[in-house]
Amino acid sequence: MGAMGSKAQYTDGYWWSNDGLRLHYRDYPGDKSRPPIICIPGLTRNARDFEHVAARLSGDWRVICVDLRGRGESAYAKDPMTYVPLTYVQDLEALLAELKIKKFVSIGTSLGGLITMLMAGLKPGRIVGALLNDIGPVVDEKGLDRIRTSVGRTHSWPTWVHAARDLGEMQAVVYPSYKLEDWITYAKRVCRLTAQGRIVLDYDMQIAEPMKLAAEPYDLWPAYEAMGTAPVAILRGALSDLLSEATAKDMARRLPNARLTTVAGVGHAPALNEPAATRALGALLKAVMV
Repeated sequence: MGAMGSKAQYTDGYWWSNDGLRLHYRDYPGDKSRPPIICIPGLTRNARDFEHVAARLSGDWRVICVDLRGRGESAYAKDPMTYVPLTYVQDLEALLAELKIKKFVSIGTSLGGLITMLMAGLKPGRIVGALLNDIGPVVDEKGLDRIRTSVGRTHSWPTWVHAARDLGEMQAVVYPSYKLEDWITYAKRVCRLTAQGRIVLDYDMQIAEPMKLAAEPYDLWPAYEAMGTAPVAILRGALSDLLSEATAKDMARRLPNARLTTVAGVGHAPALNEPAATRALGALLKAVMV
């Protein structure tokens, strides 16, 4: 089944996790001589976040947009304590094995960027280019606190306009320039329609459970630096409360082919349709092809 009309065509693909969950991805076809692009969404997001990216790139590039466990069309975990980065990495390792992908470009937003770094650290050399969207080896506590207080809260709305207005109030600091139509588009990416006709957030509320526990400190700089000489696009929302300007600049300094782009007027995280983000992604893919 594919998206029709003005949207790029894709097929729905499925794979199995090591603990028996059926997981979902969208597969947009492209040039088989190029490494595929794997798009990994943020904590509460899903494959639909990358619709516009895939529409721009498919045909020239194969674009695979994943639903992490507990999101979108992927199964919910039996054990909520598996909603942690190392399990997500194992899930994606199973997908790479299933599709026989040896090298790829990664686009990771927030949590998706953490997963990208961890995967680079596990097997240096297979990520031939990466876009890290508003995430780095060090995350600001202020942003983490905001996420902890919002994730896992149940919401239910009667119409898309109600959902859009409510989400617009909750996320106004992230996208201050958005109008109602932008928030409706946003709502349709992050929410789903239930069998009862209500609109709810499209993820398992249990993903918040591991965040309630004190996490062991983990140094992600070695994983980030494992990307070596591959081109890396670092995106930072100018209003971000998760990726500091200092950390972003440090990231750009530590790798020879890392380039920092600041996206004006947005917080955590850029939607990737902003002109600056589009240019950064274009430059990254051009560098991958050199």
